[in-house]
Amino acid sequence: MLNPLLQTLPALVVPASDATPDLPRFTVGTIFTQWGIDPILFVVTVWVAGLYLVGVWMLRHRGDAWPVGRTLAFVVGGMGSFYFATQSGLSAYDTTLLSAHMVQHMILSMVVPLFLALGAPVTLALRTLPSSPRGVLMALLHSRLAKVLTFAPLTLALYIASPWALYFSGWYSASLHHTFVHELMHVHLVLVGSLFFWPLMGIDPLPGRLQYPFRLLMIFLTLPFHAFLGVTIMSQSKLIGGDWYPNLHRTMSWLPDPLDDQHVAGGILWSSGDLIGLLFFAVLFVQWVRASMQEAKREDRRLDRLERQQRTAPGG
Repeated sequence: MLNPLLQTLPALVVPASDATPDLPRFTVGTIFTQWGIDPILFVVTVWVAGLYLVGVWMLRHRGDAWPVGRTLAFVVGGMGSFYFATQSGLSAYDTTLLSAHMVQHMILSMVVPLFLALGAPVTLALRTLPSSPRGVLMALLHSRLAKVLTFAPLTLALYIASPWALYFSGWYSASLHHTFVHELMHVHLVLVGSLFFWPLMGIDPLPGRLQYPFRLLMIFLTLPFHAFLGVTIMSQSKLIGGDWYPNLHRTMSWLPDPLDDQHVAGGILWSSGDLIGLLFFAVLFVQWVRASMQEAKREDRRLDRLERQQRTAPGG
């Protein structure tokens, strides 16, 4: 289904088959020595992080406070992880080893969205934008489109179905052969992850926010999905990506057997998905406890006020 689309974008879809470099043997060290620059994603990283920092500077300049933790979460945890996943040696090997791609996949689909949500960029925008753009943003947040895109069952379905569509259709193979599709895949993973995680964090004023028990339930529902998809990939005898990885052996004899590497990739998806999911589950649980404690304090203050009013009232 992707072929007609690719034929209509000859100027944008750059064949990647001839651009795969003759990389050295993959090790943990090469992740930190084989850095490169993906121009489009590099510009996206700089602009998004830069605009966030400009917003923080504007707040500080007028004397308003903004939590340092949110800035670190968005810029370092979120955009820093995005930069690492798309510019480091991990990116250099993401079309050479399916296992390296799978690590990148989990960072982009889970780690990056989680930290971006913790940075509360929508709240920052609402506090710093001029009145006219802020009004547009408010209208967008209250629009039917926003309500649909943050509808919990829909975001859960997208989050679960997206990897199945990626690895069991021609989409992943197209991303190996065409640079533009490859970059779109990276952005897609972040966007789908953000649609799912952002309302669950509940920091930004987005529609679709659920009560804490339902947030925990949503995360719990994703855990079997990662395990099932990982086991499915591990048990496949058909290679994901077709003959792409076997053909790479012609120039890189150090590469592992593609099927063995695919088994490793499935194991990475299974284990890391459950690990990050449980971590996020713990974060939500801590938020729930803190919110309950704050609500209890507010209720105590309300009861104290009522008691003081009754004591000072005539005849009290």
